[in-house]
Amino acid sequence: MFSRGRGAEAQPRPVPLDADRAAVEAARRDPLRFETLYRKYVAQVYSFALYETRDHHTAEDVTEQVFLRALRGLPSFQERGEGEGSTFRAWLFRIARTTIANERRHARRHPVAPLEQAIEVTAPDDPAAAAIARDEMGRAWQAVDRLSDDRRQAVVLRFVEEMTAREIGEVMGRSEGSVRVLLHRALRQVAADLRHPRS
Repeated sequence: MFSRGRGAEAQPRPVPLDADRAAVEAARRDPLRFETLYRKYVAQVYSFALYETRDHHTAEDVTEQVFLRALRGLPSFQERGEGEGSTFRAWLFRIARTTIANERRHARRHPVAPLEQAIEVTAPDDPAAAAIARDEMGRAWQAVDRLSDDRRQAVVLRFVEEMTAREIGEVMGRSEGSVRVLLHRALRQVAADLRHPRS
């Protein structure tokens, strides 16, 4: 019913600003101000590292390394425009992804603790229901764990860190469209795995 003129449709959308721009600039001027960024993202980085490494101590080490590297690299961080973009959050998770990959190379021959040990479940009133829920959760995360690295990381970033496809693309160096395809294929694989469990 309400029509807009062509001029209104042709106007470009403004490039979104990085919500962390002011904090990044403050930390560049005074490294002690980096604490604001640390406090904002430490739980997210630790959570991502924990899902990827399955070990609390390793996740703590990775988290420490990520923030040290981010602090050292802050002068070279560049926020860029839409389409080629990078926000501080995406840049930080790219560092986390690289740090985890390096950690994996060092620990490749050591067994990895099961994902269920990384998930703390409080005991509800119904122990039988809790056992079933825990078993279902465990099977789902085992299926996620069997995905390729890229698919698993995309799933964790989307459903644990609640990132958009665009943000995941920035972290993983992919287009938003290819991230959507990656997530779709990952979820289809998980669903198929749960329908036909391995013996």
